[in-house]
Amino acid sequence: MRRLAILIGGSLGFWLLIAVPARWYYSRQDEADFGDAVAVYSGVAIALCLLPTTITLVWSVWGLRKSPEQQLAVVLGGTGVRMFVVLAAAYALYGNIGYFQQHAGFWMWILIAYLFTLALETTLVLGGQPKTAATVSSGDSILR
Repeated sequence: MRRLAILIGGSLGFWLLIAVPARWYYSRQDEADFGDAVAVYSGVAIALCLLPTTITLVWSVWGLRKSPEQQLAVVLGGTGVRMFVVLAAAYALYGNIGYFQQHAGFWMWILIAYLFTLALETTLVLGGQPKTAATVSSGDSILR
């Protein structure tokens, strides 16, 4: 639950950190309508990326307690699920709702949100792993 809270809070914090200054910047330019679009595009991008990332985080934490074969399936499956869901949903929005076609920034926000949530999820999954005896013993022998 702690990792899930960090993922959601970190993603929302990241969204505020990048969307508010970007909206302010474009609102002050002659492109005031793009300032509002930035807020919408970035919010939708974070939401699209957060849902599958949350699911794959829970799946990864569960899978890391299993056999190495199942761990590999979780990693590859999680990557595929996350990428497919995000791209399919973004393409559906872009193709069916004209608002997402008005400005070129929608796909940029999808990429930024995807990479951030992927990095945060990877950090949370790998950071929560206990060190194995082989890692600890090999690290000790190097220091001696």
